[in-house]
Amino acid sequence: MNPLFLLFLLGLTTYFIVRGVSSVSRTPTWLLWLVAMMPASIWIGWTLANDKKTPPFYLIFIPLVVCLTLYFFLIQWGRIPTSETSSPANRKLDAPLSEESDLLKESVALRPIDQSEERHLQACFPWSIYYLQNLEYRPQAVICRGHLKSQPEVAYQTVRGNVEEKFGDRFLVVFQEGNNGKPFFALVTNPHAKSAQSEQSTINRPVIALSLFAATFFTACLAWSQISGNSGAFSSSGQGFLTAIAQGVPYAIALLTILGVHELAHYLAARRHQIRTTLPYFIPILPLPWFPFGTFGAFIQIRSPIPNRRALFDVGISGPLVGFAIALPLLLWGLAHSTLVALPSTPELFNFQAFDPRFSLLLTLLSKIILGSTLTATTALKMHPVAVASSLGLIVTALNLMPVGQLDGGRIVHAMLGQRMGAIVGQIARLFLLVLSYWQRYLLLWAIILFLMPAIDEPALNDVTELDNRRDFWGIVSLALLLLIILPAPKFLTTLFNM
Repeated sequence: MNPLFLLFLLGLTTYFIVRGVSSVSRTPTWLLWLVAMMPASIWIGWTLANDKKTPPFYLIFIPLVVCLTLYFFLIQWGRIPTSETSSPANRKLDAPLSEESDLLKESVALRPIDQSEERHLQACFPWSIYYLQNLEYRPQAVICRGHLKSQPEVAYQTVRGNVEEKFGDRFLVVFQEGNNGKPFFALVTNPHAKSAQSEQSTINRPVIALSLFAATFFTACLAWSQISGNSGAFSSSGQGFLTAIAQGVPYAIALLTILGVHELAHYLAARRHQIRTTLPYFIPILPLPWFPFGTFGAFIQIRSPIPNRRALFDVGISGPLVGFAIALPLLLWGLAHSTLVALPSTPELFNFQAFDPRFSLLLTLLSKIILGSTLTATTALKMHPVAVASSLGLIVTALNLMPVGQLDGGRIVHAMLGQRMGAIVGQIARLFLLVLSYWQRYLLLWAIILFLMPAIDEPALNDVTELDNRRDFWGIVSLALLLLIILPAPKFLTTLFNM
């Protein structure tokens, strides 16, 4: 692996992550990027200066802690004031007369509705459903505060129906929980009011989706020669090249099936809840020595607001659970067709020609179930291509299940616990992964990326109505699956299994 190329790729990825913070902080993007990249620059610089030796622990730990602390300080230092602190309606009620005059001028300037429309808006809130107390005006939005007098779902559907009857599709009706714990409504200018139908026709681009799939299938077939250590086949005759491609077909089919089904489940769940979204797009990449897998995965883009927490949960959890349901039987079959080899003195995580499954509790259990007593402390696995693809599918599933921001796990926790509590869980998860990376070194880069991501994702339109017990159960199952994949096999278990 070329350290300078790795630094370039990490810098590019970090820039796109940091750029997303610009919506919540005025701190210059270049400054946040510089601070975020400082630890990696120090580590790679030390490695190049010391003949590619691993940096000492203090040189890893101190820059990481200092720079992450500075990173969050800079975000808070430049944080854009929230609606709770910047609203004219929240200024002191006993303001001097001249200040009240300025307040009135500012309020009128910010009004997205006129006085006659305000009366129509007030009529949208039946007192027995949601007792409206006051309206606060923001640019492109109206905040409606009061007391909830009915079930959240009933209140949202009633108010939303009344607003749509009075104003059509001019506003999106958002129902959120405020910092004081009381739910409030917000009428936000609908950016899709006139372009929804035309946008829908441009979202689905099957030709692009199929072209990317075909390109990714080809690069995945190429990747197997790199993974299996047979990359010399490409320098031989054309017949040898075709043979190498053919040998990678099982790996490519298994990997793209798992990734494709994962994203297709997201897509179908989104369409079920009438959320506009793109088709799944694969990301092809030619196999490289430091990233030989042939693809960066697949993704969909959601192009309309998520209606409620149930929809948020269903879209978030559908991909990981369906992907895991496909990966599990493929992994069991692949393990059964793998062969045992001697365990190297210094095992490498992604050396699939001598793979040590002990880095994951789930892989340890499945390997022992399939291979039994033949898998011992001195043996490793020369993995079948399908087993390699399935193992990568499990790792992708685990990374997506991390309960942070707009990752699948972040959406799941947000839907289960609410936006504020979900953000707290995300902070704890980031710290947990950083600590775990001391033992699972392959998680360190992912832990750093998670710290650079915003911990809070976008709220659903109805972000107050809670989930049912069935969805809560499956949410707990998904988090348990995350722990089974990323936690290493404990010492007592490997001793019990003679591993």
